Amino acid sequence: MSWSKKQLSILITVSISSFMGTFLVSSINIALPAIEKSFGLNAISLSWIITAFLVATGMFLLPVGKLGDVSGNVRLFKLGLIIFTLASALCAGSPSGTWLIVARFVQGAGSAFTNTTGQAILVANFPARNRGQVIGISVASVYTGLATGPFIGGFLTQSLGWHSLFYVAVVLGILSTIIAFAFLEKDANEPGGKKKIDFRGTFVFMLGLVALVYGSSHIPSVFGWMLMAFGIMMLILFWIIESRLANPMFETHLFTHNKLFGFSNLAALINYTATSAIVFFLSLYLQKTQGLSPREAGAVIIAQPVMMALFSPVVGRLSDKIQPRYFATLGMAMCSVGLFAMSFFTSATPLGLIVLVLVWEGLGFAFFSSPNMNTIMSSVDKSRYGQASGIASSMRIFGQIVGMTIVTFFFAFYFGDRAVTVIEDNIFLTAMKWGFITFALISLAGIYFSFTRGNVERK
Repeated sequence: MSWSKKQLSILITVSISSFMGTFLVSSINIALPAIEKSFGLNAISLSWIITAFLVATGMFLLPVGKLGDVSGNVRLFKLGLIIFTLASALCAGSPSGTWLIVARFVQGAGSAFTNTTGQAILVANFPARNRGQVIGISVASVYTGLATGPFIGGFLTQSLGWHSLFYVAVVLGILSTIIAFAFLEKDANEPGGKKKIDFRGTFVFMLGLVALVYGSSHIPSVFGWMLMAFGIMMLILFWIIESRLANPMFETHLFTHNKLFGFSNLAALINYTATSAIVFFLSLYLQKTQGLSPREAGAVIIAQPVMMALFSPVVGRLSDKIQPRYFATLGMAMCSVGLFAMSFFTSATPLGLIVLVLVWEGLGFAFFSSPNMNTIMSSVDKSRYGQASGIASSMRIFGQIVGMTIVTFFFAFYFGDRAVTVIEDNIFLTAMKWGFITFALISLAGIYFSFTRGNVERK
């Protein structure tokens, strides 16, 4: 491995920015009770501390991907770091819950800037033979954030208060910004870089996504379903608009005329839909039916992201030598088996067996994620790196939305208006069982798309 100082600096900067987003997501979940007590928030307001970040990230991923291809990924990456760092400072000093929600929205926008352009910068600055390896390292930093968030977040919240989580983000943001301005050179002017931005499509997309996410947080009410239906209609309209433009924000022909790109993104959407609710389900299951404390539950759940972080770089590097679809197909199949296994969990299931299933699931995700991202970025030319990265990141957000909508449906069907804490264990386990069976069946479709996508052309 003979990388230049500039390449190593780029990899470090992108990896730190990838780590920050997932670290905050996983650590803030631990800190929510403290935040609720600090501001006296109700359940809906408290949920928007998470949802605001998710909505903003989803809204800006695609537009930033297109804008990066037009105006340059490096400048947008630097701007994203600045926005994220300043927003983190605003979060840390929030005087009210409303202020914190608004600051989290801005923070999510900054995260969208760095996540989308970061992958494009990596691919542009490393040779094709190292693409899977560096993407694997970047993906590993994402899972490291997920793995360390509950432990570090719990320790900091208990010792220094929830504000300290955002101060950590400020420090990391400042460090990343300094490295980025020191080592990331200005974007080279590419031919055709003055294409117009599709503002009409951008507006319709953002409106549809906000309606979909906001509506999903209000189901099973009629208002929630109506909002979700409106959001879906707007996203369909967005597809129609983009398919008719010469220079669209979202190039639909990448899906209709590029099988490798389209099937890889569909596989990602399916994988994130099937796996994104695992931690949500199991955190409730371990504390409610197994009687574990939050810290003990975190110690069990950490098995999955640790395996992701350890093996993503290894599998990513192997996918530079062996066709990525074989690894991704194996990973999707492993995830399906793991999800089916989770549907059999009971109140008497040994913790050792639960950890073993989570290790298996983490390995499956590691086998899938890096090779799949390698395929997506290898299936387009350099002028579309930003958009390809944005679309891939959007698949993650959309998958999370669909996954949590499915969870909400089962909770509403089995629990009605009652809180989780008062539900009988057998009813909770029934809801969890059918949730995991549904996710496992969805995951089976991902095996088909992963295997039939075709091979990456090696240059």
